[in-house]
Amino acid sequence: MRRFIRVAVMVAGVSGLAAEEREVVRQQADTPFNQEEKLAQLKARIAGKENTPAEEVSKNIQLFRGQPASRVLRVMETGYTRSLGVTCTHCHVADEWEKEDKPTKQVTRDMAAMTQKINNDLLKQVKNLKSESPTVNCTTCHRGQVRPALGLPPRQ
Repeated sequence: MRRFIRVAVMVAGVSGLAAEEREVVRQQADTPFNQEEKLAQLKARIAGKENTPAEEVSKNIQLFRGQPASRVLRVMETGYTRSLGVTCTHCHVADEWEKEDKPTKQVTRDMAAMTQKINNDLLKQVKNLKSESPTVNCTTCHRGQVRPALGLPPRQ
């Protein structure tokens, strides 16, 4: 039941996506995926290589080159899946993680580049911020949803 609710919310939240992206989301909804089981398998696969650069442990690493393999899994698990309320299969083909079949994988890379630009360049130009090192991340806009939270609450 819980999976059905998540999938229903996810499919309802993709109306603004291109037809190709909506089809990918529908296919994900039709394919059983056990996130915890797959994460356990991936952790077992990198066991003993947790501190090895990700690109030496996994194929097609672009965004996290030079990062420890274990960090990549943590970022994916905590950062992306929780921030967007999705599973690994939102961007990846299960068990073929290196594939580029899903447009959401490149969207994520582009959004990460945008976030870096905001954090490294743009926020430094905002005067009078109370934080010495202000940052944004996926959760700043997405709040656990695939599409960024764009609507304002109704006026009271």
